[in-house]
Amino acid sequence: MPELPEVEALKDFLTEHLVGHEIVRVLPVAISVLKTYDPPLAAVEGRAVTAVRRHGKFLDLQTDDGLHLVTHLARAGWLHWKDRLPDGPPRPGKGPLALRVALETGEGFDLTEAGTQKRLAVYLVRDPQEVPGVARLGPDPLAADFDEARFAALLSGERRQLKGALRDQSLIAGVGNAYSDEILHAARMSPFKLAASLTPRETRILYEALRATLTEAVKRSRGVAAGRLKAEKKSGLRVHGRTGEPCPVCGDTVREVSFSDSSLQYCPTCQTGGKPLADRRMSRLLK
Repeated sequence: MPELPEVEALKDFLTEHLVGHEIVRVLPVAISVLKTYDPPLAAVEGRAVTAVRRHGKFLDLQTDDGLHLVTHLARAGWLHWKDRLPDGPPRPGKGPLALRVALETGEGFDLTEAGTQKRLAVYLVRDPQEVPGVARLGPDPLAADFDEARFAALLSGERRQLKGALRDQSLIAGVGNAYSDEILHAARMSPFKLAASLTPRETRILYEALRATLTEAVKRSRGVAAGRLKAEKKSGLRVHGRTGEPCPVCGDTVREVSFSDSSLQYCPTCQTGGKPLADRRMSRLLK
């Protein structure tokens, strides 16, 4: 799933390629992708893109009449830039293509989604706050005013485990499964540790790991073409998606805990005092 760093890089890429250009056609191929119907998608045709913004993991294309084409790529969605779009309209079918946006230059982009769980979402709204997922977002962790005190206040009284708290978009916007693993590894903390149990020193360590991990990932992604962002993300991860590989910090074997629809990765030596975590549904630690 694209998370804050990749969506930030896509925002920069689209700012360079879209702003000042006219949208001549928006073609939904998979009807499931469109989540709003008023105004209709045709309302942005003939309008120029004036800005591209990011709200957590949402991309927001603003046009010169104040409309916003907002996209959430979900778990299996992606954006593919085309220097030259194919001639003729795309054919609806069982392929991954969900929506196409064409510019007056002949350039444009496709939104695709792999797999059978169709969660990629596109909204056309007059205000981004009309999108439910945007309206409930917590603060952006890379914002200038997101300081340690604000972070501590968010975690105060939070009875959930750190892994779940970091992934909650209403608590902190933009962090998902991969970067929550990376942040906790950098902070040397168990994903099962309760957020409310953090001492002031531990809160500072986690805050610094959060900011540093995301800032570094944004720097790595910035300037990378849209088609190479997935590979760039994977190459920069230390523990997420690296089950069975040696931890780059201590050399211990990276372990995994699997859930019904996701998994987490961690280093026992760095994060849990050398103890492997058990399946979350059974116990917190193997006895």
